[in-house]
Amino acid sequence: MLQLPPLSLYVHIPWCVQKCPYCDFNSHALKETIPEQAYISALLDDLRQDQHLVQGRHLHSIFIGGGTPSLLSPEAIGRLLAGIREQLPFAPEIEITLEANPGTVEAGRFAGFMQAGVNRISIGIQSFQADKLRRLGRIHDPEQARFAAREAKAVGLPTFNLDLMHGLPEQTLADGLHDLQQAIDLAPPHLSWYQLTIEPNTPFASRPPALPEDETLADIYDQGHALLLANGYRQYEVSAYAKPGHQARHNLNYWRFGDYLGIGCGAHGKISLPAQGKLVRTVKVKHPKGYLDAERPYLDQYWPIKAEDLPLEYFMNRLRLFEPMPKTEFQQLTGLSPAILAEPLQEALRLELLLDQGDSWQVSPLGRRFLNRLLDLFMAE
Repeated sequence: MLQLPPLSLYVHIPWCVQKCPYCDFNSHALKETIPEQAYISALLDDLRQDQHLVQGRHLHSIFIGGGTPSLLSPEAIGRLLAGIREQLPFAPEIEITLEANPGTVEAGRFAGFMQAGVNRISIGIQSFQADKLRRLGRIHDPEQARFAAREAKAVGLPTFNLDLMHGLPEQTLADGLHDLQQAIDLAPPHLSWYQLTIEPNTPFASRPPALPEDETLADIYDQGHALLLANGYRQYEVSAYAKPGHQARHNLNYWRFGDYLGIGCGAHGKISLPAQGKLVRTVKVKHPKGYLDAERPYLDQYWPIKAEDLPLEYFMNRLRLFEPMPKTEFQQLTGLSPAILAEPLQEALRLELLLDQGDSWQVSPLGRRFLNRLLDLFMAE
């Protein structure tokens, strides 16, 4: 029978100073002052309209992403979090993350964000090399990046994350490892380290930069991975490393196929409805102008996930994690009989992409290397 998993909340802030050429997120370059008060009011009203999807649960985590959420004032973030708490009970150990760009003015707000209720900040550094930052369209410089990380430590945040990319335009092995070592030297409890991908409908897609050869990409990953392990980080997800006790709870809930409400421009949600025996996805109105129009609803799309798509949906998330998957979990989180997995699981075991550990499944080292091949086995025909 379908069971209710933990519930998280994603809050989307759509504005940024300028749009990066690799970004395919729903973000809009800032042309005037952010309508803070109107947008916070809309977010809280949006959440109010989603109350029927909560189903008695406490909030497990909150992630304020974008865009550049740190463009909002600490007072606005405080009002937002207080308003959320008025509507939904918080779990005792709730994780509240805010994404930030490492401009020095924004970094100076970290203490204010912490006072407002934020207990985790994710800093979008991407690189410590000035030429790479320019190619990526980033507005900060290497010293501002280092300052932001030091500020996160100085204000006493319980934990923080640095976002770092590899496989950047014309990046060499030495470049990639130098970036990673600088991040490690700042001692973040959590490091998101992921390869740049060229997404459709972005400036990089229409004018592709010269990216490193596959051999260089493999060397950066292999040697970077070894460097992270040697410095006490453990990989718990495809692109995430953490010191013990500092895994991102919000991201874990995504990958464990938990539920999440999405509020804000273009925000996505995924919700289990046990009484109806189905899972649904939601998308909110995308453009800020339409979202702030009080005459229209915030919900733009709402649809049930088809039963034949659920195996791929589940494994596409779950296989990102390095932890074992309990065999009972698939039925609990999808409401489907595990018997429908018999054929793809048998093939995954035959190909040695998956390991049978008795009461759980575990992706093998080979399966991690050929993750797309493993996922193909669970795709609906």
